[in-house]
Amino acid sequence: MTELPYLTADLPGIGGVLRAHADDFFVDEEPAYAPAGHGDHVFARIEKRGLGTPQAIDRIARALGCAPRDVGVAGMKDRHAVTRQWISLPPPIAPEAVGALALPDIAILEVARHPHKLRTGHLRANRFRLRVRDPRAGAEANARAILDALARPPGAPNWYGEQRFGREGDNAARGRAIVLGTERPPRDRRLARLLVSALQSELFNAWLVARLGDGLYTRVVAGDILHKTGGGMFTCEDPVIESPGSAGARSDAQRRGVEIDEARLAAGELVATGPMFGSRMRRPPEGSRAAAREDAILAAAELSLAAFEPVRALAEGTRRDAAIAVREPTVTRLPDGVLEVAFVLPAGAYATAVMRELMK
Repeated sequence: MTELPYLTADLPGIGGVLRAHADDFFVDEEPAYAPAGHGDHVFARIEKRGLGTPQAIDRIARALGCAPRDVGVAGMKDRHAVTRQWISLPPPIAPEAVGALALPDIAILEVARHPHKLRTGHLRANRFRLRVRDPRAGAEANARAILDALARPPGAPNWYGEQRFGREGDNAARGRAIVLGTERPPRDRRLARLLVSALQSELFNAWLVARLGDGLYTRVVAGDILHKTGGGMFTCEDPVIESPGSAGARSDAQRRGVEIDEARLAAGELVATGPMFGSRMRRPPEGSRAAAREDAILAAAELSLAAFEPVRALAEGTRRDAAIAVREPTVTRLPDGVLEVAFVLPAGAYATAVMRELMK
């Protein structure tokens, strides 16, 4: 796996131990919308302890007599944690039956009707409250300094962590073998998709490492695919020049386009995106600086974009934000030297990316 640098390398980490107890890792989901209060489906807000989302769904589905695949969720939540999230149950299950459930390590907090099933991605953000035990001396001040740095745009590096690459750390290597055709994909389609995704994740991390290493984390380069906060994507391209003129004129125009987008990045209005390589991935314009940087990542891995065509059904390719916004950061000193940090991250972002910078 690619060795990942620290954005806040000049600030000492707080050390310590995370997840010594399940209560040390608490996550509360912010839904994209509230249940309507009417409809054929039942939305339930649950709190689970020491269970992954699939395990919790299996227990609830079994108790209510429905198929787990008919239970909707907006996102997966950690197993070694206490987490709150919304799920949806299919008709003809009644709210009263859901509210009456009494299951080990699962509590039903709210129940309401809604017209449709909850879908993956129907999620605004996640609130994290994490406790670090036995931190180093000076941890409170250091944690505040690091979180303050990560809260400034563009935010914390959106790394894929070790959990993405499997217990043995070989998921990306297996994904590479599948892409190159030297290994047959597993029959389990979910596992096959996971392995190819691990390769995509490793290449994204390599792209982001290069971005930081070249001092471009807070910069924009020509051809970058940029993601507007709360909106769509667009390409940082040369503005149109009515009269072609000299190469110098085009260079000046390009520089103005980059500078405008860099100012917006610094204001938190947008973020650069990196490649999750695949045959249908949106690419920077051919010949642009951004395209050359992405091509270099593939070349270093002895891969090509065409190599992903045979596995397009497993991994079409997409763009991933290079950074994640860290909102509402707080640090609290608890009894017995425990340090509690809290923050809000957008849907799909990993708290471990923030804690990695904090703990070092």
